[in-house]
Amino acid sequence: MRITRVEAKLVTMPLAEPYTIAYETVQAATNVFLRVETDTGITGFGCAAPDKPVTGETAETVLGAVSNVIEPTLGGADPLRSSLLLEDLKRDLASEPSARAAADMALFDIVGKVAGLPLWKLLGGYRECIPTSVTIGILSELETVAAAKTWIAKGFRCLKMKGGRDVEADVVRVIKVREAVGPDIELRFDANQGYTVEQAQRLVSGTRAAKLELLEQPTPKGQPELLGQVTRSVSVPVMADESLMTLRDAFRLASNEFVDMVNIKLMKVGGIYEAMHINSVARAAGLEAMVSCMDEAGLAIAAGLHFALARPNVAYADLDGHLDLVGDPTHAAVIVRDGCLYTTDSPGLGFDLRDW
Repeated sequence: MRITRVEAKLVTMPLAEPYTIAYETVQAATNVFLRVETDTGITGFGCAAPDKPVTGETAETVLGAVSNVIEPTLGGADPLRSSLLLEDLKRDLASEPSARAAADMALFDIVGKVAGLPLWKLLGGYRECIPTSVTIGILSELETVAAAKTWIAKGFRCLKMKGGRDVEADVVRVIKVREAVGPDIELRFDANQGYTVEQAQRLVSGTRAAKLELLEQPTPKGQPELLGQVTRSVSVPVMADESLMTLRDAFRLASNEFVDMVNIKLMKVGGIYEAMHINSVARAAGLEAMVSCMDEAGLAIAAGLHFALARPNVAYADLDGHLDLVGDPTHAAVIVRDGCLYTTDSPGLGFDLRDW
């Protein structure tokens, strides 16, 4: 079995509702879809969702990586030797994780199709579905409460609120949402690096009555010791997101006990292959993992979902990046039912992008 053709296609999808986080406002998402054909008629698909502030990439750099590295590396190769190919790509695309993630997805998609199994079963098949949180960006108090009620009405039972610009306003918004949705809805808070240690402590103390489930990346990513200070001083579990980009990051965070939890995004770490290693480090250290996403089309969300369903240490999912995209050609790759995510259960990632 050999790879005969590698193609990439760029798709820009506006958001039905633009959102704001601590360091940017997002109005549209540009993903790069990857198609990998083989001489057996089996085709694998992948997706990159580059984000300049997080992954250091743009859609244009991903297209360049496909042309200059991924296509030459995969062309003529046996796709079932995925570890060899992905190690080569990791060496040559060390600073381009979302480009690697797209190739990783396509190779795993092929493996699943050859085996005739959905990827989540091939990787372990721990659970059949998983609840996901949905994200509310930085809005006014009234708009935040309205958004929370809208998502709850759609069947979701977990909300992730964004903040990090004004801790006092954040405290008020969390309290108001809790009052609006009642005690049974899970609330998570993501400061996207926007706080000092003292501000993170203030957020936790001010929202104690709201019973936050977790606090995600309160402090700047380049100073993991600040995460450690927050973790040791607050009662809410602290999760690393932007501070976790590589396997080495996972080891450093775990060995220094800087956090209670880790957020694994395929786009940050380079795909499923690397995510499995990072999750093993987390499990060895007793850290629960969440699989999360960028502004990703359904195909990329499906890849994260298959990984989440396969591994017992993945206790949480934040896989909502596709829900608000307009014109996503792969929206049907994931099934949403009562706030939970299911795969299509077809082989591989479970979706073929036929309109190429």
